Amino acid sequence: MPTLSRKYEIRRAFDRAAATYDTAARVQREAAAHLSAFAPTPAEPVHCVLDAGCGTGHALPGLAARFPQARRIALDFSPAMLARARAFDALPLCADIEYLPLADATVDLYWSSLALQWCDPARALAEAARVLKPGGAAWIATLGPRTLHELRTAFAAVDGDVHVIDFAAIAHWLAIAEASGLVVEAHGQMLLCEIAADLRALLGNIKAIGAHTVGEKRRRRTLGRRGWQILQSAYEAFRRPGGALPATYDLILLALRKPACFNPRS
Repeated sequence: MPTLSRKYEIRRAFDRAAATYDTAARVQREAAAHLSAFAPTPAEPVHCVLDAGCGTGHALPGLAARFPQARRIALDFSPAMLARARAFDALPLCADIEYLPLADATVDLYWSSLALQWCDPARALAEAARVLKPGGAAWIATLGPRTLHELRTAFAAVDGDVHVIDFAAIAHWLAIAEASGLVVEAHGQMLLCEIAADLRALLGNIKAIGAHTVGEKRRRRTLGRRGWQILQSAYEAFRRPGGALPATYDLILLALRKPACFNPRS
């Protein structure tokens, strides 16, 4: 589970990235589009939609178009991100996904796109299950273990420090969903890719969306000229024939449902 200090480190990173997020978040928009196309239309009426980890609110217009009569709640841990989401017709709520300040069984649709990878899966899905109404749906896009594998491999040539967070496998998410009492209606996985002409631009894009925080085991000393040269050389192994450098995002898609007889396992 993320420590309190790491939570605030993540918040600071996304606060700083709020101004640059929308121009750099191509993969994030693509992931949201895949999630929307993947998720089945709920059988029950949708009166309340929660966008858990809404960022700057890029998914809110699509949710509004799909569920025009529903009340929408835009929730994010970053005040700066949430300030930008206020431009959309949704109730802003600055809060932690692991501790939702919502009453039990009050949400018809729990939507979360590329936010839960920063959380403890068990805690986040337990909260999703708690706030969902019986019959309610949870549509989730998160990231799997191959995310930024190129960067992880290249940094291994530099040192043994942690430079990329550990991402849970889809099997773990499915097991946690079941333990939380949620029914898995569908699941999928695909690879998305960000590309850039050089490594500096690629890392700049990752920083621009706030996704560069890795926790207490991160390298605390500067990389230095020699370390940067080693990193660049190691990353060259991934350069594509057309000349671009890739950064892979291992997208996990989950469509979950809270059954009428909700019974989470202990």
